Amino acid sequence: MMDTPFDHAFASPVNAKPRSLGLFPILLVPPAMILAAITHISPAHGRPARPADGFAPALPAPAAQRPADGSIFNVAAGYTGLVEGRRAHTVGDSITIVLTEQLNSSKTAAARTQKTGDFNIVPPTAGPLSFLNPNALNASGGSSFNGQGNATQTSTLIGELTVTIAEVRSNGTALVKGEKRLELSQGQEWVQVSGIVRLGDLDAENRVRSTQVADARVTYSGNGSIGRASREGWLSKFFGMITPF
Repeated sequence: MMDTPFDHAFASPVNAKPRSLGLFPILLVPPAMILAAITHISPAHGRPARPADGFAPALPAPAAQRPADGSIFNVAAGYTGLVEGRRAHTVGDSITIVLTEQLNSSKTAAARTQKTGDFNIVPPTAGPLSFLNPNALNASGGSSFNGQGNATQTSTLIGELTVTIAEVRSNGTALVKGEKRLELSQGQEWVQVSGIVRLGDLDAENRVRSTQVADARVTYSGNGSIGRASREGWLSKFFGMITPF
């Protein structure tokens, strides 16, 4: 039985939960924020990079079995016309792509604003307002902003990569794709290329420049200790996401 208002104010209800359980959801907020930030971080920061799938060499279609007619000559066994030569033209043929990619970009932005204002009141020298100080009635204000940004990027990729024809189309073009993997002492590096090549652009050695490849997709990446050292850690990535500055 409650005798005083003081006892009634500090008395806990019968079904009330302990205070420690009420603080439990609050303690879970910081770990939940960190977990949410790690989930949105790029997979490259969480696990080693791996080559993308889908760049395996294309195999030629099996030769059709012709009925026995007693002839020695068989067109399906790899016949090449006299005018056509040894130019790649079927699925599985190899083509060498000469990588001559070079991209230069530059951007400069600048902004500057400035604003000033003055407000002056001169009180009369006689009368009931003559006691006012003219310097106390003057007001002025101003604001200024000066911003500048520069961005410059240069990318160069030079080399050669041999790919295979994955699909031949009726308009004289072919879909090519391929990759090259290098196992190094400090990790693995790979180059993956895919795109559409016009068969008429091939030279006598089945070579074509990368600038002549339509819808070209070139990937040059790697993994290992050097690749991990050049990437930002997940904790630095987390603080970079939540910082307001």
